[in-house]
Amino acid sequence: MTVHALEAARRLAPRLAARAADHDRDGSFPVDDFADLREAGLFGLMVPRELGGMGATFAEYAAVATELARGNGAAALVFNMHASVTGALGAVTEELAEALGVPDEALAARDRLLRAAAEGAWYAVAMSERGAGARLSQLSTVYQPVEGGWHLKGSKTFCSGAGHPDGYLVAARSATDQSVVSQFLVPAGEGLTVEPTWDSLGMRATSSHDLHLDVTVPADRLLGGVEGLALVVAQLMPHWLVASYAAVYVGVARAAIDAAAEHLNARNLAGLPAVRARLGRADAAVAAAELVVAEAARRVDEAPGDAETNRWVWRAKLLAGTTAAEVAASMLEAAGTSATRRGHPLERLYRDARCGSLHPATSDVCADWLGIAALGGDPDRDSSTPRW
Repeated sequence: MTVHALEAARRLAPRLAARAADHDRDGSFPVDDFADLREAGLFGLMVPRELGGMGATFAEYAAVATELARGNGAAALVFNMHASVTGALGAVTEELAEALGVPDEALAARDRLLRAAAEGAWYAVAMSERGAGARLSQLSTVYQPVEGGWHLKGSKTFCSGAGHPDGYLVAARSATDQSVVSQFLVPAGEGLTVEPTWDSLGMRATSSHDLHLDVTVPADRLLGGVEGLALVVAQLMPHWLVASYAAVYVGVARAAIDAAAEHLNARNLAGLPAVRARLGRADAAVAAAELVVAEAARRVDEAPGDAETNRWVWRAKLLAGTTAAEVAASMLEAAGTSATRRGHPLERLYRDARCGSLHPATSDVCADWLGIAALGGDPDRDSSTPRW
């Protein structure tokens, strides 16, 4: 890859940035951004080379996501969802498939979905629900077998990109066994209804609307071909559920520094020592977060699912979220009241950055997970509420 992918992301970032203010103001989806991502071949970023993709590592994804977020954090956040789907699918090796009992026909179906992504299809994630958040074990959307496939019924919220992708990764609970949670790749079209509900503080251009499902899908749309794999995969690949957001918010934080520097230079405020000190502290904080994200990504590529790898994954999400919020707030203070006007880049970046701590796993959940680990416990089990 990936020199090509990283160069493409850097080339596209200014184009995304030029459109960001309008989409933020209107709460509209950045259709042109996604046309650019498709044309650059980035929907195939995480698709293995043998299936027509770029075969990127998790570390290479993180670098690309950071650059895209420097242009428009909302577009990068939606792209992250697609990368999470294709990255998780592409990471199922023959050895893992055998261990999970994945049949050959399910692997063939998986390959068809990945080839489609390499050719320009993109996928959204429909996991969260009102009252349950992203906890897979608490879902109310249900599925049941029907002739020729599966029927899914329920409602999802915070479905980023709703109404625009070619398909949705949907998590649902078995109608006959509440403990079984499975995932399906549901094609866009009949049986899906988007309810416009997204009018948020930040990340306004993600179109994270509600999605209502009453749909039947073919048998091969059950990912893995085996019921009950969703919670297993969440344990095996927490980096896609937790740390993939981290790279996006590091990029947003870096964009806040860039915007502050431009504003301060334009207004001849760069000579103030207090202002320079704020930028210096922000630069150091973002550099530290970048290093933690890079270390987590390196470990994911070398030892996915390892206990120490997972600690770095949770550290990355915690530090990226808190750093983005703190840095953006400090840059806004450094720039002064004029930067709080609607339409100013720092005002938008401040609101976008504030969302980093709120995405699952939230900063409080991350800190609790790490605290249990530091005390010698099992952070995936020693909790009053289920992680997933």
